[in-house]
This record gives sequence, structure tokens and C-alpha cells, in this order.
Amino acid sequence: MHAMLPRLRPGASDFPPLQRATLETLQVNLGYLCNQQCQHCHVNAGPQRREVMTRETIEVVLDFLRRAEVKRLDLTGGAPELNPNFRYLVREARALGLAVLDRCNLTVLEEPGQEGLAEFLAEQQVEIVASLPCYLEENVNGQRGKGVFAASIQALQRLNTLGYGDPASGRVLNLMYNPTGPFLPPPQQGLEADYRRELGERYGIRFNHLLSLINMPIQRFGSLLVSSGQFDSYMQLLRDSFAADNLPRVMCLSLLSVDWQGQVYDCDFNQVLGLPAGLGRSRPHLSDIQPEQLPGHHIAIADHCFGCTAGQGSSCGGALV
Repeated sequence: MHAMLPRLRPGASDFPPLQRATLETLQVNLGYLCNQQCQHCHVNAGPQRREVMTRETIEVVLDFLRRAEVKRLDLTGGAPELNPNFRYLVREARALGLAVLDRCNLTVLEEPGQEGLAEFLAEQQVEIVASLPCYLEENVNGQRGKGVFAASIQALQRLNTLGYGDPASGRVLNLMYNPTGPFLPPPQQGLEADYRRELGERYGIRFNHLLSLINMPIQRFGSLLVSSGQFDSYMQLLRDSFAADNLPRVMCLSLLSVDWQGQVYDCDFNQVLGLPAGLGRSRPHLSDIQPEQLPGHHIAIADHCFGCTAGQGSSCGGALV
């Protein structure tokens, strides 16, 4: 695995400076353990990872949520559901009145020990963002592993039977697309129409929206770019596609990212690069953060930030325009 952060010029990047606005979303990485090992994974998650957030740190997260006027808890991983305290955290956050979002790889719904997981998510009205990089079996299996597509379709059909994807149910099911190589995603609106048509006609699947995510040149995907001699050309593509109009909508303005140990970062990408939040201390921990002091702080940037502003833009909520 190639070291990526030095190639991204932290502290020397010419990406425009950014300052925090009001915090709306707390994004919590519950650990790097995952039942899949995808080529594009920017956190290098997999079945052999052992970094998992403890119950003690989850209590720190809940304490922060009680102190902050956060609207949304965004749970990610790895496969966040594999954390043994996942359901406890969801219940407590919902009891606080927060919207909870689960970034689900779909196949985890069929994992041993996860019986009743889909029903639990439905009961708690958890919004699901489900990874499905293509509506074609060959492309999905090529990126995520043999058999993943069929298991994903089965999981989507199961979620549909629980009301997910039906606007009348209030159970939101969004799909997440990312390119299979070093290129930008096509326009999100047209791609959503393709997904809706193909998944509906072939498998009877319904969903609310499709979100497109640009592959970040970090961790596993970044290392693949370096090994294949495509890192520089991909970075040039991101730079050439920079759109200044996306700057006011980038996710780091209103989101705080927390790793499995409770350390704080400006976004999920900075977290996996080990680039601490620009909060005036070297390794800020969530237990030390005062929510009211967040607005106005500078956000830590490096060259990978061009990925969030390229073309339509890219964020955990999909395209920015």
C-alpha cells in the first residue's frame, strides 16, 4: 500500500481555503471491519480489520449528541452494522429525535448474527444509503467480489418488502454509485433514471434517489492509481474539472467526522488520511469538542479536496449540483 498523504500536499495545496459553518451532521465511523473488501474502498476496510468502536467511545458520541444541536447521525464503516453496539447507538440517537443514516453495503443484511437487522432498521425509521456501483452484475462483481451483485439484489428486494423505497412509508432507501475506474461519474440525474429503469424492469426494485460519489485518490484506490501509473493523470482530471460553484456546498462545512477511537476530523476522507481537523490542536477528541466553538475554524485541506468540487461535485449526499 502506497503512502498517499504526502502525494496530496497537505499544507501546500492550492485548493481554496474553507471555514466551518454550523454543524448539522455528525458522521461516525464505527470501525473498519467489513464483510467485503472492495477495490475502491477509501478506508481500506475488510474482514481482517479489527478496529471497532468500543461502547465507552459510543457513550462519548451520545454525550456529544446531547450537547450539540445536530440534526443527523451518519453511521459508516467498514460495515457499521458489524459493530456489536450498532443497534444500541441507533436506538439512543432516535430517542434523542435525530435522523439516523446507515451506510449499508447490503450484503451485511444476510451475514450470520445479523438476523432481524433489516426489520430493526425499518422499525427505527433509519435512512439507508446502499452501495451499488452499477446495475450490471459483471461490473459490481468485478469491483466488489463474486456473488455480491446477486446478494445485493436480494437485500434490496427484502428492504422493499419492508416499505423501503416507497415514498408513502417514510423509509428512505437511496443508492450510492461510484465509478469503476479513474474517471468522473456521469450526470447524477440521468444515471438515476437508468438505475430506476434497469432495476425496476429486471428485478422489481424501487428506491428513492441515486447518489453519485467520485472515487477519492486515497487509500486502496489511490494506491491502485499509483501502481498503475494513473495517479498524476487522475489528479489532473480532478483539477481540470474544478467548479468553484461547488465550494459553498461541500460537506465539510456542516459535517464533523469521528473515527472509531473518537478522534475528530473535518471529513471522512481526512480521517482515513490521518489529517486532523483544523481545530487548533494536533489530535482533537470528540470529548474535548464544544459544539458552539466549531463555526469559523479553518478546515484542513489537501489536493484530494479537488475530488469534492470536480464536475457536479461529490459528497456523502451525492452530487452537489
